[in-house]
This record gives sequence, structure tokens and C-alpha cells, in this order.
Amino acid sequence: MRALFEALTPGGEEWAIAEAINPRHLPKHIAIIMDGNGRWARRRNLPRAAGHRAGAEAVRVAVETCARIGIKALTLYAFSAENWKRPAAEVDTLWRLLQLYLRKELRTLRDGNIRLTAIGRLEALPEAAQAELRAAEEETKANAGLHVYLALNYGGRNEIVDAFNAILQKARSAGNLDDLRVDEEMIGANLYHAGAPDPDLLIRTSGEMRVSNFLLWQIAYAEIYVTDVLWPDFGRRELLQAIVDYQKRDRRFGGISPAPARAAAELSDAGVHLR
Repeated sequence: MRALFEALTPGGEEWAIAEAINPRHLPKHIAIIMDGNGRWARRRNLPRAAGHRAGAEAVRVAVETCARIGIKALTLYAFSAENWKRPAAEVDTLWRLLQLYLRKELRTLRDGNIRLTAIGRLEALPEAAQAELRAAEEETKANAGLHVYLALNYGGRNEIVDAFNAILQKARSAGNLDDLRVDEEMIGANLYHAGAPDPDLLIRTSGEMRVSNFLLWQIAYAEIYVTDVLWPDFGRRELLQAIVDYQKRDRRFGGISPAPARAAAELSDAGVHLR
């Protein structure tokens, strides 16, 4: 958190929000559905490309802020498998912006101890975009700080299908297909996110109340934070506020809160049993 306060103005609004964050109760993994670029541009009578460019700046702020706070993983929903339905010119602009972002930010990622990994059906991406992603992944693979996952041509259902196909392929190659029994651990080990902790906090901008086929397996117990703020306007203040809100949640994972559990134990010791 010290690195965060170094970037803030003492006494300012962001400083006050940051002071409310408990550094011992940070989410390990934050996932963000970055929504609202088009509406942001439309409200300003600008082309949609302008919204995507502004959204790229919001990505930079989110990555920097998470790195300064000490978040372990950040997954950004950058391009869904359904986004190919958009006009070809807009899709081409998105891939050019991705390449530009990677070139511009690579040194910051490398020097900031930030690792970048792309997830999704990447083979469908334009070759130039694939090449830039491979280069960025190679340059940052040894970094041990924040791990940024860029979800590109990504779909949660596709990920689960690909995981099962990988499991079947491995079993077939090993000659034990008839004895195959699939469990949660096996599925998790074959997801694009294999090795990453499940998201603790899922943020969606623009006020839409849906998960849009994003991390369907991994967000089973994620805390969901929805804001009406459009993605290009989602800055450091908004991210810090989302973390403050997360820390107010009572995460039970199907159980009960520690306080009620202690109360129940005390009642039991006193001879009172709850049914």
C-alpha cells in the first residue's frame, strides 16, 4: 500500500478512500468486465474508436493501481467471443489499439514487475496481434508481481468446453479414457486460468446486471460490484471504492459468519442447541 500512497495527494479524496482499505484483507484476484466504451463516445458525439482509446487509458490506470496496492492477479475482459459480431472496422480498430497498448506499455510492465498473459481462443486473433502478445508474454514471464490476464476472444462456456476437450485428449493419449473420472480439480487444472486463484471481486462497469459469459467457472463465490460509471471514466478513485465495498462484504462460502459461529458454539457450551 505504501506504493499507492506515493502516487496520491495527501488529504485528497483518493487518499481518504485508500486510508479506509485494510491492507490485510485485499482481494487476491480482481476481474473486471470493462463495459461502456461505446456509450461514453456516443454521449460526447464522438466515434466509437474514441471510446476504445479512452478505455485503453483506463486499463493503464487499473493495472498501475492494482500493482501499487499489491493485488496478485487482475483479469480484464477485453474482447469476448461474441464481439466479432461488431462492424469489421471497429474490430480492426480494437486489434490495432491492442498492439499499440502493448508496445507503449511493455517497458512499464517489464520494469514494474508485472506479468502479462493472454487467455482465450487466441489462434483466431490477427497474426500481428498474436505476435505482439507473444512478445509481451515472453518479456514479462519472469515477473513475480501483479499478474495481468487479458481475456481476448474469450467466452466462459468456450473455456469450459476447451478444458473438457483437453482432459479427454490427455486421457486418450494416456490410454485410460475408459477409466476417466472428471472432478473439479481436474477441470480447474485445464482452464485458461490454471494456477491462478479464483477471483474474489468481480467488477462490472456501465450498470449492466449480467456476467456476459465471463469466468463462469471461476466466479462461483466472487463478490460482485456493479457501478453505473462507464469504463473510460473508471479511474483510480472508482477502483479503490470497489475494494472498500468488497471489504465490507461477509464472505461465507456456504457457511456462516465467524461471529454467529462463535455465538452458536457458546450457546452449545451452555446447553442450548440450535436446530
